Amino acid sequence: MLANSDEYMDVLERAKREIAESRQRAVTSTNAELVFLYWRIGTLANERSEWGNGFVESLSRDIRAAFPGLKGFSVRSLKYMAKFAREVNLELCNSCCTIPWGHITQFLDKTKPGPEREWYVNATIENGWSRAVLVHQIESKLYKRQVLAGKVDNFERTLPAPESELAQQALKDPYIFDFITARQGAVEHEVEERMMENLTGLLLELGTGFAFMGRRHHLVVGGQDFYIDLLFYNVKLRSCIVVELKNAPFKPEFVGKLNFYLSAVDDLLCSEHDNPSIGLLLCKTKDNVVAEYSLRDVEKPIGVSECRLADVLPEGFADLLPSAEDIEKRL
Repeated sequence: MLANSDEYMDVLERAKREIAESRQRAVTSTNAELVFLYWRIGTLANERSEWGNGFVESLSRDIRAAFPGLKGFSVRSLKYMAKFAREVNLELCNSCCTIPWGHITQFLDKTKPGPEREWYVNATIENGWSRAVLVHQIESKLYKRQVLAGKVDNFERTLPAPESELAQQALKDPYIFDFITARQGAVEHEVEERMMENLTGLLLELGTGFAFMGRRHHLVVGGQDFYIDLLFYNVKLRSCIVVELKNAPFKPEFVGKLNFYLSAVDDLLCSEHDNPSIGLLLCKTKDNVVAEYSLRDVEKPIGVSECRLADVLPEGFADLLPSAEDIEKRL
């Protein structure tokens, strides 16, 4: 006889969780074995690299003959395996064991051996990037913008560890919103509208853990109305992220307004369980020295970064250019 329904449902949920976790472990284990197999086959191929392309072609043909229906051992795949074994040591191979082979071929094609490749491997594991997201991050040079960029912020002074480290890791310079095509002289609200039209692209560029809370978020302070350009919550930082967008060069007075918004958000929107809100000021350009002076005595955590948009031709210029048909005729 079954126990009461609550007890049964508890047992059922636990059983389902065990099955799901077991299946995930099986997939991970299978992928790890496949990656190690490819690394070992690549090592074998490299031992006889002096035999040339004919050797790889023969190896591919004979492996497939010995294991009919076996996929993944074409000439092209074997060359990837050889490159994998040649450029990735065993320690990094261990890190790659949870990453699909399709991701690994992108690392091999689009990055060089060294710290940058290792960073992308670790970031993929930590964030669970799909192959399309990984390619986007590499092609947008995320490593250089997030790790090597000359970022300007006061996080180390205004946030406790580890929140300061997490905030610094999240900050990029510049941010690239290449999905936004803005006309010359576009104002902030036009750029915001384009961001809202492609919210997925916006969140992807901001990074992992960002949840959208609103655009032109309304605050009432002292009986006056104020509007935050963009408001997010970051689940990793457990902080509200206040974004001020300025489609103009950085000015010191921008910091004062953002500092005011952070104080208001901390008091009016955040709970006692949230960490201090963080401000992100996105400008068309910035002078790092001026930005650093502007943040020196500010007690709220603020980062200043440039943002890049894809410009369109000024009005009237398009008519001066030849059409695609004109170019074809001339060719």
